[in-house]
Amino acid sequence: MTDLATLLEVGGPVAALGGGAAYTRAKHPGVYWSTVGLPISTARLLSSYSSVMEACGLTVAPSRLRVLAVKATTRREIRPVPPHRGIIRPTSTGLRLRLRLAPGQEPADVAASAERLRHAWGVHAVYVTTVKPGVVELRLVGFDVLRRVRMPRKVDGGFLKVPVALREDATPFVRDYRTVPHQLTLGATLSGKSMYLRHLVAGIAPQPVALVGIDCKRGVELAPFAARLSALATDPEQAAELLPVLVKEMEDRYDLIKARQGIAPDAPDEEITSDIWGLPEHERPVPIVLFVDEVAELFLVATRKDEDRRDEMVTQLIRLAQLGRAAGIYLEVCGQRFGAELGKGATMLRAQLTGRVCHRVNDEASAKMALGDIAPEAVSAACAIAAERPGLAVAGDTSGGWSRIRTPYLSLGDAAEICRESAHLVPDLPALKRFRPDVPVRPVETATAPVLQPRPVTD
Repeated sequence: MTDLATLLEVGGPVAALGGGAAYTRAKHPGVYWSTVGLPISTARLLSSYSSVMEACGLTVAPSRLRVLAVKATTRREIRPVPPHRGIIRPTSTGLRLRLRLAPGQEPADVAASAERLRHAWGVHAVYVTTVKPGVVELRLVGFDVLRRVRMPRKVDGGFLKVPVALREDATPFVRDYRTVPHQLTLGATLSGKSMYLRHLVAGIAPQPVALVGIDCKRGVELAPFAARLSALATDPEQAAELLPVLVKEMEDRYDLIKARQGIAPDAPDEEITSDIWGLPEHERPVPIVLFVDEVAELFLVATRKDEDRRDEMVTQLIRLAQLGRAAGIYLEVCGQRFGAELGKGATMLRAQLTGRVCHRVNDEASAKMALGDIAPEAVSAACAIAAERPGLAVAGDTSGGWSRIRTPYLSLGDAAEICRESAHLVPDLPALKRFRPDVPVRPVETATAPVLQPRPVTD
């Protein structure tokens, strides 16, 4: 009986502690990492740093001066020298430390051993970035941050910058329209493409910009944001009327730039090398962000008349993509399918879209169309996205870099409420007034007075 009581006294708390740790690791990985994973991984790193670096081939022979100093002062064995390790900086999702590479080493050597370092130190992933020549930063991620996305509390935002998703290395993915003016976003049904677009609209709505939408699904995606939109086209016919107005607005802005620079009005556009950001603030026109949802609907035709209209719309989109950046017009092109078989101009339009985001797609050709020309190795990563993880995507740009990202959940009601609160920021653009969507007015609830006046109860 005494042995049983002792077993319960000792084993009970141990079992409860182990069960609690397992539950926390599964349901609250961030808490588990901060309390359990961080101390364990730090201890592993400190105790095994030299041996792990040697096993990964990241050590070099010591210098002659070091060899002479060791022989003169101690009798210990002379071992290879690992990269000099900097201070370990813990974060809410992992660890960060800098390494000063030894002579003869390069960042690619450390990046090639990232998988070995991950297993040696017991973390979820290891990412290597170059800080400056001879110095690299290791970012150790303690758990899968894309399983349950939580955006960092502090994100370096700014004008025309929208933190829209989280990267797999726990850093925010920021959509910067000044750096990447135009972007192509692809995704099949229920892949999370609409959630990504919802975050973009809600993130840019509180900024002093004009938002224009082309939603060929009868407006079901962009209509909830009508309070913040300066113009909205819900079918190809309306889009065919809206795009020429945007092209004319772009041309007027070029004339404004030319007048400011003292260039003759008849000078060709190719001679203009400045943009609206060089104008004084009181003369600078408001930037315009054009959201195009279901872009394939603009390419599909049924009759000869539709084909002529399609060619005209595609030409105008290409002109906006080629010349719009300097005029402060930015494109966000979204769709389920995008390929060369859509027709003339599809490949040319894609070439003007610097940023690429590919969610789960139904065919490899769409993934190749989005990422094949900038990062061929990212195509297989996009095709491997599971249907059980909506919002997961592969983001890349024409620099060749790519990474996995995932968008956090944002309800349609919350996004629409943000747009309603920002409705006063809709700029005055006379050319777009006839395309301004109708905003339903909320009924005002008024308290009605009771028919019978209550009488106080008295004794």
